Amino acid sequence: MQHEIGNRTYIVADVEPLDVDGVRTVTVGTVAWLVAFVALLPFYGRLEDDGRTWWLWTCLAGFGLGLFGLEYCRRRRVVRTERREAEAGGAPVEGPLG
Repeated sequence: MQHEIGNRTYIVADVEPLDVDGVRTVTVGTVAWLVAFVALLPFYGRLEDDGRTWWLWTCLAGFGLGLFGLEYCRRRRVVRTERREAEAGGAPVEGPLG
């Protein structure tokens, strides 16, 4: 596929995305927030003295929101898989995403 923008031509490769459903990406991000939280725990006293305990709670909030995101991505993957299987079989699918 080619796109012409101005006097330039851009060639776009026909390549499938690596992580379509986002489960792996959200999992890695959620684990990173958890690791950061655990890594900051030994420094709680110093963080408190410097008025930076919010760093710790930000990591915890990132982990919690990541869990919600992970569940959302898992459900989305299931719905997309069911839809793909139904389209291959020819039956219409109704679900939360249409």
